[in-house]
Amino acid sequence: MIPRMVWIASACIAAGVTAASAEVVAPDKVMMEDMTVGKSLSGQAGNPDEGRKVFASRKLGNCLACHANADLKNELFHGQVGPPLDGVADRWEEPQLRAILVDSKKVFGGQSIMPSFYRIINDQRTQEKFHNKTILTAEQIEDIIAYLKTLKE
Repeated sequence: MIPRMVWIASACIAAGVTAASAEVVAPDKVMMEDMTVGKSLSGQAGNPDEGRKVFASRKLGNCLACHANADLKNELFHGQVGPPLDGVADRWEEPQLRAILVDSKKVFGGQSIMPSFYRIINDQRTQEKFHNKTILTAEQIEDIIAYLKTLKE
């Protein structure tokens, strides 16, 4: 007789369900309490090296369009619209950073031009190819958070 847990794990693998995919929080299921999101969106810790790439990418996060960051001093055109992110890990806790990336409008009471990276808002992204899609994936959000946690004074 096959133990129950082995049978369940085998069934999940056969169905293509992994631990990471079972843990991803859908954009409409993110729970924000006291302007924090305590749970990882991807079900696992992010990769700071990948987060650095997403942060610097003009086609993904495009964070440098608004934020200066000394760690990426060799990248061109740092923005000055948002606050510099040097030392951000000393100013914000991980759940706060996650909330800001998920829905900056809610965190800052609509007083931010920063996009909400993990919400589906079809009227803000008008091209049909962007409808019902987030700007970044859950994994990319967690990667950026892991990277931001490395930016200390």
